[in-house]
Amino acid sequence: MNQTKVCQFVKDQRFEGFLIVKSAEKRINKNGDPYLDITFADASQDINAKVWNSDETPPPPGTVKKIRALITEYNNRLQMKIERMRDTEAGDAVDLSQLVPAAPRPSEVMFGEIMEIISGMQNPVLKAITGELIRRAEEKIQYYPAAQSMHHAERSGLLHHLTDMLGAAKAICACYSYLDQDLLLAGVIVHDLGKLEEMIASKLGSVTEYSKQGLLLGHIVTGVADIRETARSLGFGEDDEYPLLLAHMVLSHHGIPEYGSPKPPMFPEAEVLSWLDLLDSRLNEMQAALSRTRQGAFSDRVFALDRRVYHPVYQNDSYPDEEEQVPFEPGSGEEDLPPARVKPDDAERAYNRFL
Repeated sequence: MNQTKVCQFVKDQRFEGFLIVKSAEKRINKNGDPYLDITFADASQDINAKVWNSDETPPPPGTVKKIRALITEYNNRLQMKIERMRDTEAGDAVDLSQLVPAAPRPSEVMFGEIMEIISGMQNPVLKAITGELIRRAEEKIQYYPAAQSMHHAERSGLLHHLTDMLGAAKAICACYSYLDQDLLLAGVIVHDLGKLEEMIASKLGSVTEYSKQGLLLGHIVTGVADIRETARSLGFGEDDEYPLLLAHMVLSHHGIPEYGSPKPPMFPEAEVLSWLDLLDSRLNEMQAALSRTRQGAFSDRVFALDRRVYHPVYQNDSYPDEEEQVPFEPGSGEEDLPPARVKPDDAERAYNRFL
């Protein structure tokens, strides 16, 4: 499958190839005519598309379509005007590794790193609670992204986020010997597990909607509830020190109320977790932007960072193209997502800027 990447599109270009549907809905224009509003994507980027004067049923999210389109521009953003669109057929040479963004390392390797850290914990309370929570999450965490469209929005992105944070956490503990390493590592491992219930994702790692629980409660609240329920099921009291500390770390890891945390971090390990989460999310956003930007140039505005990013002229460029990622292996679950019931608005996406 040899086709132009979405990140390489330019105005007035013609495109014919395969893209994956991230979201789709039927709308009515000001003249009362129906049209389809679709977000397509490949492994490099998303792009909005329109099928004008169409009363067709919107394609299900997670499906792959062959399309012919003209690249146009609207409000200073590239857009696709779809001329033809069809389902894939048996003879189509579709390379999912070009369409599905994936973490740079295999999920089983990253999951193994987390299990090794848990097995090495000296604190029996943290070891038991963290181990049980990961055991419950084992199936979903293999493919779940860390966000719908922000940082680590890729197959196995949540594992990518957690393992990178764990490496940074161990390095910080080597610098600050007074930190409780088991507590910090446990906080890193469990802080975003609530996302497995907050979002609905296919095994392609694609999210098109938040669950009812996710919209009404959010992953912080459900994460705290899961820790407390797990602690009780293992025989620990609600007021026991380490279950309470772990719950506070999840509750406070966004730092301030504006980013979703009702309490600020109140002890060192909670403070470190909050900054590690912010650091890793921002670096991932920057790395993604630089992978699409040539050296010596500025990226487009990165929504999550509210700025453009400059790609320095490094002697040895450390931001490879997407082809160097570990390819997604077809056959590991390519089912479609259920049709979207609730589409997060701009405020909800802003809420996730620092998740």
